[in-house]
Amino acid sequence: MPRVKRGVVSRARHNKVLKAAEGFRGPRGKLVRQAKQSTLKAGQYAYAGRRLRRRDARKEWIVTINAALTGMELSYSKFISLLIKEGIKLDRKVLSQMILTDRPFFDELVKTVHK
Repeated sequence: MPRVKRGVVSRARHNKVLKAAEGFRGPRGKLVRQAKQSTLKAGQYAYAGRRLRRRDARKEWIVTINAALTGMELSYSKFISLLIKEGIKLDRKVLSQMILTDRPFFDELVKTVHK
């Protein structure tokens, strides 16, 4: 049986890991084992960060809606419950964009819901 040399395959795999760890400081970006661990952990942080970004965006929408409602003597939670009772299906993102782009329409919506 002929001898098989696998140096090319290993080197390619190592280079792939090191390329992913580019920019990491110290041994995390230079040594294969530590680079592999660091990239795996970085992927976990990135996955969690994408979820957190959505959570933060929703928080911002709620803050915007609440700020717009403070002058109308209506709280955010009451406004949302009134919207649900009326059967108006607008999510927080749309409501927030409505406040920023078409404020008179939002004011009419609030008056309609808060009779």
